[in-house]
Amino acid sequence: MNILVDADACPVKDIIVDESKKFNIPVIMVTDTSHIIDENGFKVVTVDKSADSADFFIANLAKKGDISVTQDYGLATLLLAKGVYVIHQNGFIYTNECIERMLFERHISKEQRRKHKRFKGHMKKRTKQDDEKFRICFISLLEKLYK
Repeated sequence: MNILVDADACPVKDIIVDESKKFNIPVIMVTDTSHIIDENGFKVVTVDKSADSADFFIANLAKKGDISVTQDYGLATLLLAKGVYVIHQNGFIYTNECIERMLFERHISKEQRRKHKRFKGHMKKRTKQDDEKFRICFISLLEKLYK
């Protein structure tokens, strides 16, 4: 079993590596050529910089029982279908029940953007509390599966 990380924009790489070492689970970080990651106790796979190349690589590599960390709903859908445990960087587990709603909401948002409708607001800056929420969820998943 492996932990597969969609590492291009993943803010919790250090947490993943730190916690996975405690369970002796290999980590594979997948990134495209526009990102540089220093290998430090984990494997890095660099793929071409094309649309969804990291996602397709992860989807092809993943096997039942693996864990994957991604914020990409489409990739999460593919992985769930393969029996992979999928966790979001914000500290929640994707399930077959929630992914349909998330994909529908993403579709609605895309339609609104296509129609040039803008929503007020901005992305909140990531906080230590966000990281801690991920850490707690990730450890809980590891303990549930591998202790």
